[in-house]
Amino acid sequence: MSIRFDGQVAIVTGAGGGLGRQHALALAARGAKVVVNDFGRAAEGQTLTAAEAVVREIEAGGGTAVVNAASVTDAQGVAAMVAETVQRWGRIDILVNNAGILRDKTFAKMDLADFRLVLDVHLMGAVNCTHAVWPVMRAQKYGRIVMTTSSSGLYGNFGQSNYGAAKMALVGLMQTLALEGEKDGIRVNCLAPTAATRMTEGLLPPAVLARLAPEAVTPGLLHLVSRDAPTRAILCAGAGTFERAHVTLTRGVHVGTGPDAAEQVAARFDQISDRDGETVPGSGSEQGSNEVARALQGN
Repeated sequence: MSIRFDGQVAIVTGAGGGLGRQHALALAARGAKVVVNDFGRAAEGQTLTAAEAVVREIEAGGGTAVVNAASVTDAQGVAAMVAETVQRWGRIDILVNNAGILRDKTFAKMDLADFRLVLDVHLMGAVNCTHAVWPVMRAQKYGRIVMTTSSSGLYGNFGQSNYGAAKMALVGLMQTLALEGEKDGIRVNCLAPTAATRMTEGLLPPAVLARLAPEAVTPGLLHLVSRDAPTRAILCAGAGTFERAHVTLTRGVHVGTGPDAAEQVAARFDQISDRDGETVPGSGSEQGSNEVARALQGN
């Protein structure tokens, strides 16, 4: 069955280029009215901003879109964007938190101002946008929200401590919001893309860049914001390949609290790490439940 968004309204942040642009174009092509949010200004010699160019492209294809230039770090500007969208179209069905920046350096050389800036854009930008749309989605008993995480957060990447910290924080945000939104029909997921964008130009050879086109990621995004979307999923995507990432919990070993407990942890660390029988907890409380159960069993 074809995935369609007729009658739905979507906000895509950082939609002036790269992944955000592809997400906005695809949503509009499948019937959504799209708010193309991007803080970028017009390039030298250009009359249109990147967001305005995307809106023109959507309209040329018969779609409906508007520009919004609020920075995701500006909570008041984001609130105004949401209020204007509801006033114009009456609802908001989809939020794609895509806006981001890079300030790569090794941790030893990184200015803390650059650490805070990356957290502010990626993490607090998503928080600002999600917090603004949350009451709208709760009232209409429907919503689809995607956080853009990264393999740098899930698995680490040299020189990206700030970026990785922000991206993994979004996974934690998603995990809790998916639980809190379930009763109101709000599904929240993460997308971990591998794509060639403005942020990665010059870092990869041409043959690889061709495979990592942003449009190879967007099909995964479309599923995550569809009516039949999952919730609490971490979907990885790149070059037309899609994978699932999970935060898992091993069965563990009970070593007690005796004077040699630390030595027992060291001696049995391989057993503690054994992934046979590992689970994907439904909530954080399942860790405690597992620990107490092991203690009662004495193993």
